Amino acid sequence: MTNAGNTGKRRRNRARAEGPPQLTAEQRDALETALGYKFKDEVLLHRAMTHRSATQGKAAEWSNERLEFLGDRILGLVIVETLMERFPKQREGELAPRLNAMVSRETCAIVGTELGLNNYLIVDRSERSTGGPEKRSLLANAVEAVIGAIYTDAGLEKARKFILKQWKALLQASTDMARDPKSALQEWAQGSGIAAPAYRQLSREGPDHAPVFTVAVEIDGRRPMQGIGNSKQVAEREAARAMLAAIGDLT
Repeated sequence: MTNAGNTGKRRRNRARAEGPPQLTAEQRDALETALGYKFKDEVLLHRAMTHRSATQGKAAEWSNERLEFLGDRILGLVIVETLMERFPKQREGELAPRLNAMVSRETCAIVGTELGLNNYLIVDRSERSTGGPEKRSLLANAVEAVIGAIYTDAGLEKARKFILKQWKALLQASTDMARDPKSALQEWAQGSGIAAPAYRQLSREGPDHAPVFTVAVEIDGRRPMQGIGNSKQVAEREAARAMLAAIGDLT
């Protein structure tokens, strides 16, 4: 075997011996403070913050994908229960768009940004060079993984407490924005005496049969917000939904 081959093999063996990626003790403490929850099993927190790019081919064992899968279901359950309590007279067709608004990728990304998860996401060098920790999709995944980790660590009630705390303002703003976010945002702008929202396509990724659009909405006096969808129209609605959630005072 060549020297280069031996070097490569040593590197792979060393990587396997090092085990799964971990946050530093300082990062772990700071993140637990931000989350308002201290883990009994700290491995769960490390895993919740680990993107598949940093797992050396062991995504199932080391990445946050399985916790994300679990957290998505826990989030949906808690939000459904909350909406049914808040809107006892609404039918399924009225509750469904509210649910979709609260569990959307953009809503989860908003929560991830507010928690500062971009400071703790573990990604490889290649992913980081393309803005990995700042990507809305990665932030959304991490939030769901955190929910899954808390549920695994302490059960449903602790997960519910975390969700209701982080989604409090979003739930308060859900009355009108879930049904037609673009119209609701337009009406809010008109009522506030400011220019109509402006939508701008930021990117189009993926193959032709499964595109992913990212759109930004801009409105006077507010930080632009982004939305992601499988069409430009869906991405615009998600951007409007994010803006309404950021405004936070619609009733």
